[in-house]
Amino acid sequence: MRQVHSFAAGAWVPPGLGARPIASAVTGDVIAEAGNDALDVRGMRAYARDVGGPALRAMKFHERAKMLKALALYLREHRQALYDLSFDTGATQADHLIDVDGGIGTMLVFASKGRREMPDAQVYLDGPPEQLGRGGQFFGQHICTPLQGVAVHINAFNFPVWGMLEKVAPTLLAGVPAIVKPATATSYVTEACVRLMIGSGYLPDGALQLVSGGVGDLLDHLDCQDVVTFTGSADTARGLRGNPNLLNNAVRFTAEQDSLNASVLGPDAGPGTPEFDLFVNEVQREMTAKAGQKCTAIRRIMVPEAHVEAVIAAIKQRLANVTIGDPRAEGTKMGALVSNTQKNDVIEKVEQIGAEAERVFGDPADFAMSDSRGAFLPPMLFHCADPDAAQAVHDVEAFGPVSTVMPYRDLNHAAALLNRGKGSLVASVITHDGDVAREITMASAAFHGRLYFNNRDSMAEATGHGAPLPHMVHGGPGRAGGGEELGGIRAVKHYMQRTAIQGSPDILTSIGQRWVPGAAEAADKPHPFRRPFGDLVLGDTFNSPSRKITLDDIETFAHFTGDTFYAHMDNDAAKANPFFPGRVAHGYLLLSFAAGLFVQPDPGPVLANTGLDNLRFMKPVEAGDSIKVRLTVKAKTPRNDEYGEVRWHVTLTTQDDDVVAEYELLTMNAH
Repeated sequence: MRQVHSFAAGAWVPPGLGARPIASAVTGDVIAEAGNDALDVRGMRAYARDVGGPALRAMKFHERAKMLKALALYLREHRQALYDLSFDTGATQADHLIDVDGGIGTMLVFASKGRREMPDAQVYLDGPPEQLGRGGQFFGQHICTPLQGVAVHINAFNFPVWGMLEKVAPTLLAGVPAIVKPATATSYVTEACVRLMIGSGYLPDGALQLVSGGVGDLLDHLDCQDVVTFTGSADTARGLRGNPNLLNNAVRFTAEQDSLNASVLGPDAGPGTPEFDLFVNEVQREMTAKAGQKCTAIRRIMVPEAHVEAVIAAIKQRLANVTIGDPRAEGTKMGALVSNTQKNDVIEKVEQIGAEAERVFGDPADFAMSDSRGAFLPPMLFHCADPDAAQAVHDVEAFGPVSTVMPYRDLNHAAALLNRGKGSLVASVITHDGDVAREITMASAAFHGRLYFNNRDSMAEATGHGAPLPHMVHGGPGRAGGGEELGGIRAVKHYMQRTAIQGSPDILTSIGQRWVPGAAEAADKPHPFRRPFGDLVLGDTFNSPSRKITLDDIETFAHFTGDTFYAHMDNDAAKANPFFPGRVAHGYLLLSFAAGLFVQPDPGPVLANTGLDNLRFMKPVEAGDSIKVRLTVKAKTPRNDEYGEVRWHVTLTTQDDDVVAEYELLTMNAH
């Protein structure tokens, strides 16, 4: 019997009072027990706040990102242990790749995004500064800082590793400690993963704790600095969401609930097209992966009336080739549901669906594993001939290998059927027609957290209907919970407070560690291109000498580049244009001359110019005008041990100090 421990306040706590048995999904035998009603959950929250939070907030975003990468690579080295345990959840090796490898991959994505898209600082700048005063000495800026509480993650049974890591990664990157509560049925896999993470030594004390079993009265002690996330049934979410303490203290609550996700076969994707075969493959995969126990699985299959019989025949053929059995056995394509309790729940829901739809494949009383004590079920396909009159097929989710085919008359009808799910995590549309995709989007996007389009052009790279990616938002409106997870850095900001700060350019520069125009400049130092990355300071400025622009410069540049646009070559035509006084210099000529005014030609710390951002031309320059350049260090971002990125604020002005152009120059500078 495996004893599934909790990890509380830095110590492993064995099961105790109120422990519950856990059975193998494959054999039905009890293999573990978890739960301890005496667990000090209030002490866990205090430990997270008093120990874990300060340790994480003391780190910069890049340090936390490096920590995530190290954790992910450590888990990757030890993932076989997680595979071995996961078989008893009913999952096959292919399912492990979704859960274990998918979770590790998600953590690596957040580690990469943390290094590339967040500053090497403790404050995240959410958008550019806003000038609030006419004179340029009063600005506003939105910033994000870590919440000073704890994130309580209550997860579902179907993804004991990915379900934890996809939430923990952005939480830790934000600088907030986490208390993870997995579903008891598969908590032994989550516990093994947490043991690896704690044992790696990469996490500061208090950054991650584990509740194996119930959370007790933990939710009654949270406040505005805490976050609760939940993945699971709508009924459970409703109960958690209504906790009086969460309501009274406006505790952030995010739910990712069950939803009746759908897939639509486009009217252009009939039999014989690549899209038809793709559609059938997607449906079969989503019905059988994780034995249909995916929150994103296809529950409703919408098909043009003319193709219903062909679709049913093709899906049945694919399902007939799915081998069901012990997930450890070679050749098994679909394992068991997580428990016999879950199996019985699916059978009950199937009876409700069967009252409105005909079962055309799969008999739970007659299939290869029907005599097993494990939680096995066959994939079951239904056909609802009148989806407009039906109710259960749009309301009841059998959380297993169950899906229903239904016909639609036209795209408006297809969209109406999609929307009867009252909010879902994902809907997919298989079509090669852009107009079909746009029409479905306009009619149904508001009801879905993600719309997945696939066809012959994208199928080789597409990740699948049921695969939430860390780069994109995961969640959905209405029945799906109204929450949002993942989505790149958006997910990190869920664990931070957005605050509007207002003050002088110097104040905003000090808080955000990013130079704001109008803040102090230091122009009496050696040329900044001659100084290594570590010696540069925000506000370091170089003022160039002037250079006069001649008509010969303009014509030479025009003929050399081929840019003979009339504003540069025809004085009368240029004067007729409301933007120009006559012939003017090319904007890119000005940029080229600007580089000549500030570049140091000799080898030095500047290794490469990697681009420019936010270029704007404000005023035209005529022959006879002079330009000069002000180059200021705006931001610094270390990239590795050899070099870092310097963001320079560049301003071009005339002899009258009129600003003619502004942009941000990016260089890589050696340390």
